[in-house]
Amino acid sequence: MAQSLNDGDDFWERTGGDHSQMEQRPLVEASELAGLGPIRLLYVPSADEKIEGLRTVPIADWVRHALKSRSGLDDDAYWLEAFTRLGLGPDALTVVIDDGRMTEAARVWFMLQYFGLPAAVLNGGVDALDMSPQQAPEYIGQLVLVPGSGSVGLRDRNTLKDELDRVQIFDARTQAEYRGEDLKGNSRGGHLPGARNLSHADLLDGTRLKPAATIARMLDETGLDGGKPIVSHCNGGGRAALAALAAMVSGRSSVSVYYLSFADWAADESCPIHRQF
Repeated sequence: MAQSLNDGDDFWERTGGDHSQMEQRPLVEASELAGLGPIRLLYVPSADEKIEGLRTVPIADWVRHALKSRSGLDDDAYWLEAFTRLGLGPDALTVVIDDGRMTEAARVWFMLQYFGLPAAVLNGGVDALDMSPQQAPEYIGQLVLVPGSGSVGLRDRNTLKDELDRVQIFDARTQAEYRGEDLKGNSRGGHLPGARNLSHADLLDGTRLKPAATIARMLDETGLDGGKPIVSHCNGGGRAALAALAAMVSGRSSVSVYYLSFADWAADESCPIHRQF
């Protein structure tokens, strides 16, 4: 829940300025920014554009590096250096913004929160930012990352293979990908056994995430009722992160992301795939 400025001042006195101890919501509105306490704005570009006043994520480098590891986020040293270079820290909420696709902001939000940094996505993307709020300076302390300490967890291929019957798989790809008609460059097409398909595009109203109650109803109707832990995936991470964000916004409490997603699963012939015609 967003706090008022006075509530935020009291909080900083109680916690010594550690924003990581605050109850975090994964999605914030532009109108709330002034009342969130210390913040840093982080922009995820679609190409090489930069926006004055916003720190810019070298997202192409981050995506390439994630593909080199078992889960996508195994190289703690790399991520420590990457976050430090941007001046991020636990003393301020990092609000992640993209061009309105929401998937790339969600991708970076997922990475930050996985390592224990306080983070949220700005609903509506950069066009929703009608003012430039005051931002915290670069974090000057010794940044410490705690992998797996965020509210949304991470799954790798082998872990997910062992727990397929104990989780609900949230497939955020298109119906054509789910059915195996659109391979997206993979050697095999289809979906994970038992996966439920709800395209990430259906979660959005233009550049904004749909209301929490609407998303909760859509998830219920899809069979993602949260009776078991939810694991989201897509083909390469971004849509999966948005699906996890939406699940959290809807009130689901046990959510993880299979970040390397279907491209990783399809490349391993030992991983079962179902096709629907």
